[in-house]
Amino acid sequence: MISKDLEKAINEQIKVEEQSSRIYMAMASWCEAEGYEGAAKFLYTHSDEERQHMLKFVYYLNDRGGHAQLQKVEEPDAKFKSLGDLFEEVMKHEQFVSKEIDKLVDLAYKEKDHATANFLQWYVQEQIEEESLFSSILDKFRLAGDHKGALYHLDRELGQRATAHQ
Repeated sequence: MISKDLEKAINEQIKVEEQSSRIYMAMASWCEAEGYEGAAKFLYTHSDEERQHMLKFVYYLNDRGGHAQLQKVEEPDAKFKSLGDLFEEVMKHEQFVSKEIDKLVDLAYKEKDHATANFLQWYVQEQIEEESLFSSILDKFRLAGDHKGALYHLDRELGQRATAHQ
């Protein structure tokens, strides 16, 4: 049986994961409207992944005797200065999510809930991978600068990453 404090904290994380999915969907839609088909495909795929992360929390909480409850989420931003700025926002968001996961792990250890601490290790590893991925993408944007040809190739690469990830 999961504690009420952990139940509340996991429900908050469910909201964070759902918000993440919506943020990436809004970003994907902007990319599509701006002609960045590869980035759009990449971010639509990422949006789906975030929804799956949310569902993992929902199933876990319900399996442990808690009650997963969806909450109201904010409307995500829908306009961006550039593709590079958009990915800067993605990185900031992933760093925020990492901190939220860390808080959950801390609470699980405080409550001596080893099952939840173990469950959360998947998310800890996932966030390491996410931050590494977006750091490498941002490095490529810095290299590309405002060079249209480089941005074209980077957009294509993002589309290929999405296809390879499916």
